[in-house]
Amino acid sequence: MKRRITLLQPLGAPFEPHQAVLSSSNFAIRDLHAARHDRITLGLDDLPEELSNVVESSHELHLRWATEEPFDAIAPFSSRVSPGLHVHYTPLVSGKSSDALCSVLRTVFGADEGDRDGVGCTSPEKSFTTHPLRSTRFATSASLHYYTRLPSLQSLVGFIRRTVCHQRQGGAKCHYLADTLLTADVVDVDYDSTSHTLSISGFWSSSPTGGWVEDIGKPTADDEVEIGLLGVEPGGEPDLLKAGGLLGKIGEDKKLTPVMFDFPSRHYPLAETATYSISFSQPTGLHPEMSISIPHSALQQPPALKDSTCALHTYLTLPSSVFIDQYQVGTEDPLFLQEHNLVAVRAFSGETDLEAPDWAVDRWGSTWLVELATPSVDNSYPASNWTSTIPMHLRYLNPSESGYRSAAVPWPVVFWACSIEEESQIGKTPFDRTNLGYDKLFGPRTIFYQLHPASQHLVEELDVPVLKLKDGEGLFQARNIELGTSVVIVLGFLWIIWRLARVVWATGLGANEVKRPEVHEKKE
Repeated sequence: MKRRITLLQPLGAPFEPHQAVLSSSNFAIRDLHAARHDRITLGLDDLPEELSNVVESSHELHLRWATEEPFDAIAPFSSRVSPGLHVHYTPLVSGKSSDALCSVLRTVFGADEGDRDGVGCTSPEKSFTTHPLRSTRFATSASLHYYTRLPSLQSLVGFIRRTVCHQRQGGAKCHYLADTLLTADVVDVDYDSTSHTLSISGFWSSSPTGGWVEDIGKPTADDEVEIGLLGVEPGGEPDLLKAGGLLGKIGEDKKLTPVMFDFPSRHYPLAETATYSISFSQPTGLHPEMSISIPHSALQQPPALKDSTCALHTYLTLPSSVFIDQYQVGTEDPLFLQEHNLVAVRAFSGETDLEAPDWAVDRWGSTWLVELATPSVDNSYPASNWTSTIPMHLRYLNPSESGYRSAAVPWPVVFWACSIEEESQIGKTPFDRTNLGYDKLFGPRTIFYQLHPASQHLVEELDVPVLKLKDGEGLFQARNIELGTSVVIVLGFLWIIWRLARVVWATGLGANEVKRPEVHEKKE
């Protein structure tokens, strides 16, 4: 097992040497206020057999989970995904996906029991969608994508405690590490098919009340623990970040060593004022319209390299109950695009059937990459925010006793995508985070500047009108609608029979009055 702990303090934050002490036998943290990234890498022998069998049959397997609560995504961990669980998967043999994948996902993260807050996939062929790619140049192979709303990682923590921790010594420490995932803002799981290892990482944007307090003992001969206490700031170039601080390995170093280095990054956070908010027109009905509101200070192009091209995008992850009409939003009509402050739909995948009700949709939903329009450059920006709108549609949902059902729509991510110079290469770093869904839709030399969501909850709950099951007053009850439908069908059938009978009757009468053809005598 390999473990890497990175503690990130903002520049100028107070720090005393006794708050992080490394000795030959352990690492002690005391009352340290910092963001934290913890990554544990396991071999396949450390995994339960059912899990190791699934990952070994995968060419790529990447899981991305984000909380529904707002958090500060700081450099170098500034990338974002929509809240919920995202699974990106490519089978080892093309066209032969593992049927056990969905079974393992339901075991690890909890099965969907009708509330759509768990994993409801049956197999990759039926439940996953094919990930869109703008060009095959930018990826070795297309992957499959699955998404579900997952507000809590309680099921994952329970799985780790009863399986992974049960196989290793020091169960109490393993249980503690598993429990910390319940407070994480971001959790990633990645399988490396080259080294045959599985890594689990978590990110906490802030420390618990009172700061981090922990004693990390000396690892066993087969384990390795690396510690980093860093501060990160923009580097000398727009595509670089500069880090400085202290590094060390428990059991190998007797004290932390000062370091300073530059490294490239794919994702950068913008200023705290660069925010966006999401809202829906009320009442939503069956045709809601999502509004993305951005202050004008966030609409200025980021400080990318010279000659780079930047554009503002949003990436939407929509469950099966909500969809976008590709022919409506994907139009090239300049009047429609100008009315909604859109440029174009750049990519989409998933369920796009305009007529299917939700219970007839097998796959989880759809993803959409949309380029947003920005106002013309001038010095007289109005005080109001700039708003782009995206028309949506709701599928027919199952009936309910109240006459309404809830459709949960996760907030999309909004970012600037900038292509950088040919000479610039974004190499792989310990902080690199890929397979987010939208990053594969751009070229390899693209950097992303992330806007910050401004809300206390990053999932919108829409009230969808459905057929009301409960009997009561009013015409539009299930029984009345069923009776009315039957009456209309019977009347329509009788009308057709009547019309056919009239035609047959009229034809029969006409047959008795056939006129003889006139015979003309030939005159000589």
